[in-house]
Amino acid sequence: MLEAGHRYLDWYRRMLLIRIFEDTVQRLFLSGRIEGTTHLCQGQEAVSVGAIAAMQPGDVQTNTYRGHGEALALGMPPEVAMAELMGRATGGSKGLGGSMHLIDRARGNIGANAIVGAGMPIAVGAAMSFKLRGEPNVALTFMGDGATNIGTFHESLNMAAVWKAPVVFIITNNLYGEYSPVRMTTPIDDLARRAEPFEMPGIVVDGQDVDAVHTATAEAVARARAGDGPSLLEMKTYRYRGHSRSDPAKYRREGELESWSERDPLLLLGRRLVDEGSMTADEQAAAAKEIEAQVEAAVEHAEAAPYLSIEEAGSYVYAD
Repeated sequence: MLEAGHRYLDWYRRMLLIRIFEDTVQRLFLSGRIEGTTHLCQGQEAVSVGAIAAMQPGDVQTNTYRGHGEALALGMPPEVAMAELMGRATGGSKGLGGSMHLIDRARGNIGANAIVGAGMPIAVGAAMSFKLRGEPNVALTFMGDGATNIGTFHESLNMAAVWKAPVVFIITNNLYGEYSPVRMTTPIDDLARRAEPFEMPGIVVDGQDVDAVHTATAEAVARARAGDGPSLLEMKTYRYRGHSRSDPAKYRREGELESWSERDPLLLLGRRLVDEGSMTADEQAAAAKEIEAQVEAAVEHAEAAPYLSIEEAGSYVYAD
């Protein structure tokens, strides 16, 4: 376990990497250098970093098509992630998965999914495999707020509760299910209340505070690891960009983005580091420049990498 000061420095750099990576992806997509689609997570970095930091070796997680943050928080090298987004052979899935399917089994990322909610039953299955084999590991699964309205959500929570699966369900509530405000599709404000019928803890967490995210997740992980079953955590956060691609997010209320930006997760942790004397504002600016250079190098590495040939790509589609 890192000492608090060093831990916060590590978290700050990981959050900064995610922010700069996502800003770069947006720029590359709009210039046509990344094709397909992208779903970015600027503003949600504390959820990715704080929750992932509660994992131990052997634990796994599943996430959504907005999963760049979780992949990078787990330690996927930015050049590997960028190559995957660019469809290059040096990507994590040799360029065949793209933005919505980042996977890194060696680090515990057993898959992002383009299908809403698809990661939940996978995580329950992984958790039950740990339990049946007597292994002391836990599965985390990230979902958006909109996923709490689908059948798979309720089925997964019910099964996990009945079997006391060592799994933690994490709702990244960024206030919008695609383009619709949560209150237009859901009759409650606190989605964590949906844990009640399944007799599991339902905890509302400040998703802008990486320390609060980590504390809540670590407690849920410890509970699961001890054999006491699943928990549902609702991280209240905000995404700065639109739903995907070039969505300008004109459906937001006036002043909403500015209000949430005042509690930017990087800003909150950055202030804490300054107040505690762990990192000056100048050091934070220097870290940003260093990571910008790292991400630009990742872009150059990816663009110089080859694509798979048709024959090579086909070998991952068709069985012999």
